[in-house]
Amino acid sequence: MTARNMIFKLACAGLLLTGSAVAQPVDNVRKDEPRSVTLAYIADLHAQFETHPEFFWHGGKDEMTRAGGVARIATAIQALREERPGRVLFMDAGDTIQGSAAAAWTEGKAVVAPINTLKLDLGIPGNWEVVYGAEVLEDRAREFHHPLIAANLRHSKTKRLVFPAYLVKEVGGVRIGVIGYTDPDVPERQPPSYSKGLSYDGVEVLPPLIAELREKEKVEVVVLLTHVGLPKSIRLAETLKGVDFVLSGDTHERTYEPIVRGNTWVVEPGSFGSFLGRLDFTIRDGKLVDRKWELIELRADRFAEDPEVKRVVDETLAPMRSRLDKPIGQTDVPLMRYNVVETSIDDVLSNALREVAGTEIALSNGFRFSPPLLPGPIREADLWDWFPITTKLKVGKVTGRQLRAFWERETDHVFASDPMKLFGGWLPRPSGMTLRFAAHASDGHRVREIRIAGKPLEEDRLYTLVACEREGDEPDKLCRIPHVQKPEVLSLDAHEAVRQYLAKHSPLQAPQDKRVIADDLPLIVRSQVLSPTRHPAGGSEK
Repeated sequence: MTARNMIFKLACAGLLLTGSAVAQPVDNVRKDEPRSVTLAYIADLHAQFETHPEFFWHGGKDEMTRAGGVARIATAIQALREERPGRVLFMDAGDTIQGSAAAAWTEGKAVVAPINTLKLDLGIPGNWEVVYGAEVLEDRAREFHHPLIAANLRHSKTKRLVFPAYLVKEVGGVRIGVIGYTDPDVPERQPPSYSKGLSYDGVEVLPPLIAELREKEKVEVVVLLTHVGLPKSIRLAETLKGVDFVLSGDTHERTYEPIVRGNTWVVEPGSFGSFLGRLDFTIRDGKLVDRKWELIELRADRFAEDPEVKRVVDETLAPMRSRLDKPIGQTDVPLMRYNVVETSIDDVLSNALREVAGTEIALSNGFRFSPPLLPGPIREADLWDWFPITTKLKVGKVTGRQLRAFWERETDHVFASDPMKLFGGWLPRPSGMTLRFAAHASDGHRVREIRIAGKPLEEDRLYTLVACEREGDEPDKLCRIPHVQKPEVLSLDAHEAVRQYLAKHSPLQAPQDKRVIADDLPLIVRSQVLSPTRHPAGGSEK
């Protein structure tokens, strides 16, 4: 650890985060004395092993700087181990083995060695953990040194749980029960082939498990570790009895303050290894007291990289380095994916699909993954960060009426007032069309205007459309639009489409148009959770 980081540790005692391989009980802890514990966790790493650019906007100040990386997480973890020996439970809330080229090229195996250096206590599978299939998910789980838990993930044929529903640990003299709960929408949210052989239960499985932990396992604290997103995690806190903490993942939200619902706290720790969440609490006289949450920004100028962990990361990536670093284009502007409504990365993706396919309209999915990219070279690794799956392009013809129904459904999925109706990522990203909508109108009545090539949408006209094929969908379904006419899967995949586009249009410039505009929201909306008056709108995204 550098002198600077040691000073930071001493000055900010209580603000660093860590974990232990096995949370050992602290010796000689009396149950009638105050007992303090730290819950620490990461979420949505998306296989981002190395330091990368990160965009911070907390406090109203926009700033791009370098952050993250497994070796930097390791430094922060070790500092907390030293500060609070035997009193830390370190967890991972999922979407860990997908999101980068190295992960995709090895079906997640490249993630294993770097993650094992962190000595996690437990983790849960996210919605993208199924990307390589059910069998590979179980292979990766066996290779991790920490257990995975999930109360609602089953084998389709046997109905047996794939992983244990919960884990009980005694940490710092406190008996803690952690329930894992992953996204039950995966079979529809992801291409259906990904989760073949798996089935998912809903929230009905949780109350009996909470009761079991309280009554049979005699835990003092119940933690719900979720990968369903912050809005749904908040709803779980509002409806479930007996949960002390909901540690949320999936939506990449950055909660600098806890969200309190009754006696339950809900938090989410950002993404890409750029943040670590720390939640301290004390048990006194059988009651949970003195709770404190901190979201720690793992900036490069505040935390050094652990040299041994960095060595593991470098050795893991070395065989792929020349391919990862191969230049495929150039950008003169930052490219980011931090806007619920429209992003510069997806403007590039949808433009590339439309140009290569020669259609009137292109759609890119509302993904959240990928750190920002600074002006300069665009590498093969960056392309896989943007779109870490290999998918053929699919074209077809849709009516204006189908397009309107699609956008009504998609805006409902992102802005529904009922959190349990939210579905998937952010809004799809179009090219060749513009959409105006009202985010806070009632479901099914959000779309105000759609224009194709600048002209008003015609309900009965057929429009040509390209998007990425979703493996396992019906032949006539395109980007979740059913009954598409003349569907055709092209030989070209999305990656090659972007490579061709970059070769022709580099260096990329700032986009001149806004394609998706909400009449009742700021142009930049960085949180899907908070509605009208509570939306944090920070700065501009070029």
